[in-house]
Amino acid sequence: MRPHRLYREPDRDSSSWTKPYDPPPTARAYHRRRPPSHCMIRASHRATTPPTPHRTCTCTTLREPPAATPPDSTERRTAVADTDETGERAHKRSGPGGGILMGRPFGVPVYVSPSWFLVAALITWVFGDQLDRVLPDLGPARYLVSLFFAVAFYASVLVHELAHTVAALRFKLPVRRIQLQFFGGVSEIEKESETPGREFVLAFVGPLLSLLLAGAFYLGMELVDPATVPGVLLAGLMISNLLVAAFNLLPGLPLDGGRMLRALIWGITGKPMTGTVAAAWVGRALAVTVLIGLPMITHTGILGAGTGANESTGMNTVMDALLAAILAAIIWTGAGNSLRMARLREHLPELRARTLTRRAVPVENATPLSEALRRANAHGARAIVVVDAHGDPLSLVRESAIASVPEHRRPWIAVSTLAQDLTDGMKVSAELSGEALLDHLRATPATEYLVLEPTGEIYGVLSTLDVEKAFVKAMARPQS
Repeated sequence: MRPHRLYREPDRDSSSWTKPYDPPPTARAYHRRRPPSHCMIRASHRATTPPTPHRTCTCTTLREPPAATPPDSTERRTAVADTDETGERAHKRSGPGGGILMGRPFGVPVYVSPSWFLVAALITWVFGDQLDRVLPDLGPARYLVSLFFAVAFYASVLVHELAHTVAALRFKLPVRRIQLQFFGGVSEIEKESETPGREFVLAFVGPLLSLLLAGAFYLGMELVDPATVPGVLLAGLMISNLLVAAFNLLPGLPLDGGRMLRALIWGITGKPMTGTVAAAWVGRALAVTVLIGLPMITHTGILGAGTGANESTGMNTVMDALLAAILAAIIWTGAGNSLRMARLREHLPELRARTLTRRAVPVENATPLSEALRRANAHGARAIVVVDAHGDPLSLVRESAIASVPEHRRPWIAVSTLAQDLTDGMKVSAELSGEALLDHLRATPATEYLVLEPTGEIYGVLSTLDVEKAFVKAMARPQS
């Protein structure tokens, strides 16, 4: 038999490896309480890795414009914001809050959140009230027309999101999913654009499609009588899409216009972080402007919101203030999230598998746990790798599994009974770093990973706990 193949020791300060392996104090106290018969219980396989940043494009629908009123009626306006914030982790099937899977256009799953039904009911009620004034002969059927409008409007929101999705796929950027929810739609794009030009195009295609839809609805209005149901529906959809496009083109994050501004500054300075900071602060200024200015404009009637019955003025004022507050909060939060995600990406290269790896000692299957720990302490190692007779790695002994065995039982427990078999996903190259490292860890969740040299030699063991600590430390460091 060949001797065990020697592993290369991680290039780290030796002082961090000389501490003998010892369970944490809480684990030692736990061992004193537990009877020996429970020493074989294995630890959980759950892994917690820092989130991989990915862009989300959020279309936020607030209130719908009336079908027969001009587009300057702000009290019924529609606002759509494309944000660059952290989306929730989603799987191919809907996870928590994922909603109902409606289809997979271009291979991207589209979900409808349960909250969409709430906003659809709200749109149906508001638009139905407007229809009663314009087409009083409809009677109760106006609510069926209003429901159709709500579905058609969200279909146009989906087209807006699909424009971002198609552009992202064209640029080889993975899209996790599209979700229609209470505040519109969300396209989760997992990676950053590589160039400012692509960033500009990716942001612009959404408003462009909304403008094209508005133009198509306008052409349709020319073919029908405006005093009919089709004419009213086409007018409402045209106004809604115009507002969607116009609002998104405002130059502040998290709106599409803010991302276009970011791309321009990025292209001029060559620094994406500079563009993000500038566009995010413009977005925050825009949020304050909306919070203060929107109620004032609608109250003065500049946009036509001041007309109507006197008894409804108080309600309109409250609704306008609520609309402004929600819209300002969305913009302010999205701008802050954009800054946070840019900072996260800036620190990702500091996460390197080679520097985070723990020294490991190789042992065979039948080795008692006490002997394996003695060897680990003698070599200043903090991890144990189970190998076969030729020195090839078979499994990892998890730290939590070691801590679950009382010290007096360790001479009778073989490491193989505590080991977790290695899969291909649990083998990490020592050269991985940054987002590529996090992508690998997310693809195969585990608590420990075997780190290998490009030659196949054992380099050590990477713990997700160490990755989290390094990630938090990097994020807490003040920016230069």
